[in-house]
Amino acid sequence: MSMVKRSAIVDKLRRKRMLELLAEGKRIDGRGPLDYRKLEVEIGAIEKAEGSALVTLGNTKVVAGVKVKVEEPFPDTPDKGILIVNAEVLPVASAYAEPGPPDENAIELSRVTDRGVRASGMVDLSKLVIVEGKWVYSIFVDVSVLNTDGNLFDATSYAVVSALLNAKIPKYVFEDGEVKETGEVMPLPISNVPISVTMASIEDKLVVDPNGEEEGVMDARLTLVVDEEGRLCAGQKGGSGSLRPEKLMEAVEIAINKSKEIRKVIEEAVKVGKA
Repeated sequence: MSMVKRSAIVDKLRRKRMLELLAEGKRIDGRGPLDYRKLEVEIGAIEKAEGSALVTLGNTKVVAGVKVKVEEPFPDTPDKGILIVNAEVLPVASAYAEPGPPDENAIELSRVTDRGVRASGMVDLSKLVIVEGKWVYSIFVDVSVLNTDGNLFDATSYAVVSALLNAKIPKYVFEDGEVKETGEVMPLPISNVPISVTMASIEDKLVVDPNGEEEGVMDARLTLVVDEEGRLCAGQKGGSGSLRPEKLMEAVEIAINKSKEIRKVIEEAVKVGKA
C-alpha cells in the first residue's frame, strides 16, 4: 500500500537506480536488502484505552487502541468471544490520503492485520466467554495511521499486537441474571505473538520493509505472518507481479528469521511498558 504519488518518468528513473544499488546489495536509503528501518514501540500511548501502542517504523507511524464491550456472541461461535480490528488512514498521514469512508486499501489493511492475529490464535477467544451463547467479551482494536512512508501492513500489525499484549480489560461476572463489572481488571488470554514480515519484489529481488519509494516501483508485495513456533499462519500478496516458487520459499525463510528479531523488540517494549 503506497501513499506516494506516481509518476511514470520518475518511477522509471528511481527503479533503474534501485536496481543498480540492489546489484551491489544496497538500497536507496542505505539499508541492506534484509534490513528493517528503525522500529520504536511506545506502550500505553492512549490513556483511556484498555491497551494501546504507538509504533514508528522509519517515517511510518501508527497508533492502536483496545476497547472492550460485553455483547452477544456471533451465532456461529456461541462459545467464543469477539475480536475485531479496524484501520483507517487519517488525512494528515499523507498528502494523498482523502477523508471519508475507508477505501479498498484501508479495508485490505484491516483485514490482513485481523487475519494475522486471528489465524495465529494470539487471543484465546474461548476464554472470553461470560455465559456461553449469551454474553462474551468483544475486543475492538482501532488503528489510525498517522504518517505513511511505506509498509503499513507491518507497522499496523505491530501496533495491534503490542496493544493486545499491553491490554488490561475489565473483569465481568454473571450474577443474579445479569452481567456485572467487578471493578477488577485482567490481561487478555494471550497464547501466541504473531509477527508480520512484508517484502517487496523489485525485478525478482526481495527487500524487507519497503519504504514509500520502493513501494512505488515494486512488482509485487508479500506479507507473511509467523507465530512463535516459526509457523506461517497467514499471508497476503499484493501488486500485479508474480513470484517464482523458489522466490516464495526464499521469502518464507526470510520471514521466519526476521520475525524472531521483531518479536524481541515488541516483547521488550511491552515489558518496559509494564514496569
